[in-house]
Amino acid sequence: MASSRREKELARQRAARQAARRAEALARRKRRNAVVASAVAVVLVVVAAVWIGLASRSDDPAAAAGAAPAPSAAPGTCAYPPGRPASKPAPVPSTQDVERQQPFTATLTTSQGTVVLALDSAAAPCTVNSFRSLAGAQFFDDTPCHRLTASPQLKVVQCGDPSGTGSGSPGYEFADENLAGATYPRGTVAMANSGPGTNGSQFFLVYADSQLPPSYTPFGTVTAGLDVLEKVAAGGSTPPGDGKPVLPLQITGVQVAPA
Repeated sequence: MASSRREKELARQRAARQAARRAEALARRKRRNAVVASAVAVVLVVVAAVWIGLASRSDDPAAAAGAAPAPSAAPGTCAYPPGRPASKPAPVPSTQDVERQQPFTATLTTSQGTVVLALDSAAAPCTVNSFRSLAGAQFFDDTPCHRLTASPQLKVVQCGDPSGTGSGSPGYEFADENLAGATYPRGTVAMANSGPGTNGSQFFLVYADSQLPPSYTPFGTVTAGLDVLEKVAAGGSTPPGDGKPVLPLQITGVQVAPA
């Protein structure tokens, strides 16, 4: 009888130890899963911040509060309703003779060298029409490229704001175009914005493949001068990763001509 009780006690102790080990293993798995979930959440927040950060920065309280976006232009038409106050005088683009087939070449003369863009009127006629109008009005002359990003997801130089603050505007805005299936490989030229339908004068030049949602109107490609952008990118920014380029990139003039 004593031997039987002893065996039962040993069996009970073994069962207790096994249960304790199983409980500890389960606790370790839960802790590990919690750490993985937290890491994934951090990555998602960072990626979202990068996407949101590409929007042209605005001090407009209405925009910051999530004001309704500008109405989209009807198919086949362009509209340029008033936006934030202009940071430099600029005429509202004419909508009488918007080019919808003719490609254009834009030559950006900068402090670091020449950058040449092929503008795609067929894909983004209203955007190219605005860019041509601003270039013709010398809106971009003596304007800094105020922002350089260098994250794993986003590698762009952002330009087109005469104020150099990231909140500059031509005084009007217009609807998005060419977003279906949009991607942003190296050499893409696209509009910066502060939300749907808020395009103005700010645009960005992609110097290395970037990952973005299709929310920024692509309207051209860099055909020459990517080395200029890469040189500026190699110089870094202040603060590092997303800020003002250390190597200044000043647009001194923009000439647009039929391609």
